[in-house]
Amino acid sequence: MDQNRNGEGRVPASADQKKKWRWGLLSVLIAALTVWAVISQWKGFSLRALAQALSGAKPGWMLLAVLAMLGFVYFEGCALRSACLALHYPTTRRAGFIYAAADIYFSAITPSASGGQPACALMMRRFGIPGSVAAAILMLTLTMYALAILVVGALVLFFAPSTFLLFGPLGRVLIAAGTAIQVGLLAVFVLLMYREGLFKRICLGLLRALTALRLVRHPEKLAARLERTMDAYHQRAALLTGHRPLLLRSFLYNLLQRVSAISVSMFVFLALGGPLRAAPGIFAVQSFVVLGSNCVPIPGAMGVADYLMLDGFQAFLSPDRVVIMELISRSVSFYSCVLLCGLLVLFTSLRKRKAGPV
Repeated sequence: MDQNRNGEGRVPASADQKKKWRWGLLSVLIAALTVWAVISQWKGFSLRALAQALSGAKPGWMLLAVLAMLGFVYFEGCALRSACLALHYPTTRRAGFIYAAADIYFSAITPSASGGQPACALMMRRFGIPGSVAAAILMLTLTMYALAILVVGALVLFFAPSTFLLFGPLGRVLIAAGTAIQVGLLAVFVLLMYREGLFKRICLGLLRALTALRLVRHPEKLAARLERTMDAYHQRAALLTGHRPLLLRSFLYNLLQRVSAISVSMFVFLALGGPLRAAPGIFAVQSFVVLGSNCVPIPGAMGVADYLMLDGFQAFLSPDRVVIMELISRSVSFYSCVLLCGLLVLFTSLRKRKAGPV
């Protein structure tokens, strides 16, 4: 929803900043507790042992792990850029990378990844892309992102069904729940893309609820602005959904993004001396980890992801090596990625603020 220029109906900037800080601190706390929980699984853990493992890692495979992490950001940027170009908004690869970084960073530090798309849309607007265009592009990307996760999971289940049995009872329940939630989300995203009135009714319903709670003043002005925004959104969404080559490109970019993220653990496993023949099994386990991590609404679903990695990788490694591999994999695929994206968003925001409004 577009904000009123006079500030009606919007959260004060100071309150919004405080909310972001609270969620950021909560994310750091959850990350610290998660790392502590992982370390506690190995009674003989020491920083020296971890350092020795890193120093003995094969640099070529570790480089590929880092490149795969960067690919996670890059391919989302490609998907966003492709949609921008389809709607005749010139966008550089660098700008696409920045849009993706905003999405990934705020998805990681907000509950249920709820802040990712608004932050990405705001960044796109700073680069001159209208809100209705950004909304249609992000809805398409969300749809293809969910579809890509399910396709990877389906392929792994088809070609390596025994991998699912490597997880314990709780792990299987988490994976099944995450898959069901992802299917539900995909259905919702498709409806919001193709059903013209549904998105508008949902937004108007939320506006009425906020008005009833007296959280919004002058709802008639916001309703009129919402009507105009939704009409523009549906025009853009219709153009995107009717562009079959774009739909295919967007899906392939999102598929490459998922494969990149999943491959990090596989490359770390190989860097630590794991046999090449076991690499597909690591990839399959990590694919189920991605599905299962969607089932709990916490920042980044960190706890679930770490639990599933420890649960699934123990079939390939001894307990001490599982902990080391899990810590290194998560450090590359998640913590380093979030830190990189956060710094890029901060640097870009400072440059845009210094340059003034677009």
